[in-house]
Amino acid sequence: MKIKSERDFWSGLMFVVVGIGFAWGATYYNFGSSARPGPGYFPFGLGVLLAILGGLVLFKALTIETEGGDKIGPWAWKPLLWISGSVAVFGWALPHLGMVAGLPILVVVAAMAGDEFHWRDALINAAVLTLGSWLIFIVGLKLVIPLWPAFLAA
Repeated sequence: MKIKSERDFWSGLMFVVVGIGFAWGATYYNFGSSARPGPGYFPFGLGVLLAILGGLVLFKALTIETEGGDKIGPWAWKPLLWISGSVAVFGWALPHLGMVAGLPILVVVAAMAGDEFHWRDALINAAVLTLGSWLIFIVGLKLVIPLWPAFLAA
């Protein structure tokens, strides 16, 4: 069988593998029932849906002809490293610096991955996302997320 779209083939395969991994990992949690879902209920369903979506993308990659085979180009290392780094820094910053400092750091560092980085746009985006996250997660859902740096909260 000939691969007709290299990009769709590899992305579909990635979706299938990640979906099966999440569904399999969710089997270690209690499923509960439809009326009272347990912690494994939704991750299992989302994993299965992701695997099905990946299967559809794989099917398209093997059946629908594309011009030039839709080859995969070179890796975009700059965005990959900036965004991965921003998530890693946020993972450290949230418990130590709180959401008020951690989220803007995440947004600004991730924005540096783009070719058109502008401080003003990144700072406005960081302010809006921080305010929205505060409203949704702390005010609305009443989650216990550190808002301020640990040395100020103690």
